[in-house]
Amino acid sequence: MSSLQRQSSSGSDGSATVDEKKRKRMLSNRESARRSRMKKQKQMDDLTTEITRLEMSNNQVRQTLDARERSYNEIESANNVLRAQAMELTDRLQSLNSVLHIFEEVSGFSVDIPEMHDPLLKPWQLPFPQPIPASSDMFFI
Repeated sequence: MSSLQRQSSSGSDGSATVDEKKRKRMLSNRESARRSRMKKQKQMDDLTTEITRLEMSNNQVRQTLDARERSYNEIESANNVLRAQAMELTDRLQSLNSVLHIFEEVSGFSVDIPEMHDPLLKPWQLPFPQPIPASSDMFFI
C-alpha cells in the first residue's frame, strides 16, 4: 500500500508539473500571439503612413504637371499668335515689295529692294549669321 501512495503522490506532482508546463506554454503562446499582433499592427501603421506620404507626393507631382501644362498651353497660344502676326507682316511686306517693283517699272527709278527671307519656311536659317561663343568648360557643370 505504501507503494500505491507513492505512485499517487508522485503522479499528482507529475500532473502538477505537466499542468504548470501547459500553463507556461499557454502564456508563452499568448505573449507570442500578442507580439505578432503588435508587429502586424506596426507594419499596417507604417504602410498607412507610407501611403499618405506617397499620396501627398503624387498630388504635388500632379500640381506641378498641371502648372507646366498650363504654362505650355499659354506659350503655345502666344506662339501661334506670333506666327499669325509674322505671316501677316510677311504678306504686307510682299505687297509693299510688289508696289516698289511696280513703281520701279513705271518711274524708271532704281529702287533697292532687299531680298525677303521667309522665317517660317526655314526657321533654322537666320537672316544674318551670328557667331556662337564657345568655351572649353561649356560641357562641364
